[in-house]
Amino acid sequence: MRMTKFLLAAAAACTLHAVPAAATAAQCGNNGAGFDAWVGEFKQEAAANGVSPSVLDRAFANVSYNRPTIAADRGQKSFKLSFDAFMQKRGGATIISRGKGMKRANATLFASIERRYGVPAGPLIAIWGMETGFGSYMGNQHTMSAVSTLAYDCRRSDYFTDQLYAALQLVSEGYLSPQARGAAHGEIGQTQFLPRNVVRFGADGDGDGRVDMVGSRADALASTANFLKGHGWQAGAGYQPGEPNFAAIAGWNAATVYQQAIAYIGQQIDGN
Repeated sequence: MRMTKFLLAAAAACTLHAVPAAATAAQCGNNGAGFDAWVGEFKQEAAANGVSPSVLDRAFANVSYNRPTIAADRGQKSFKLSFDAFMQKRGGATIISRGKGMKRANATLFASIERRYGVPAGPLIAIWGMETGFGSYMGNQHTMSAVSTLAYDCRRSDYFTDQLYAALQLVSEGYLSPQARGAAHGEIGQTQFLPRNVVRFGADGDGDGRVDMVGSRADALASTANFLKGHGWQAGAGYQPGEPNFAAIAGWNAATVYQQAIAYIGQQIDGN
């Protein structure tokens, strides 16, 4: 996946800062027929809310209605599987086996992340493995098209309009290329952050003064730990169902079976 690195203006901060997202006024739709008109309306609205016209022109230069995104959004059947079927479909046993090796090979990194955020290696590796196979496949969909399509689509228009404003912020600040490619819903990098989560939780894990969710496993994993901490993770507390930190895992994905898989895989990797 091709994508610019997220260069931080202030290396000491090592976290991107959010700007308020405006409410949408453009008319949503349930097929591609009205998409081009919606883009025109949205650009006018975004400009009125302070987004630079030059940023809008660059960001939307190659945007089109993305049918694979709609198909993915309508077809998330794996989240309805039983736990055992979900684990088999996602290759849970392989993730556990490889994940133990990843933990050993990156012991210093995971120890640093746990000191900083209180999050142990297991759940981070579980997310990393399930989302992208440890960074081996991060998606091939045009990110701006994916997010724009879902902002236009009536099913979750408000939610993805906020994601689109976040993506525009990333483009404006030079952290996201308008040509970037990622997952079907516009997720970015090795642990698949939506744009708003990059803005809120993107963190520098390797100390080079920049956040690169694609090319730096340290940044992706530190950002994931920062996400979990931001969703209430308590250092030293358990993360299995019924334990304090399971609620933070639930913040990662709304599907119960996915939450259970993160907790189980993480426990097998952490060995407790």
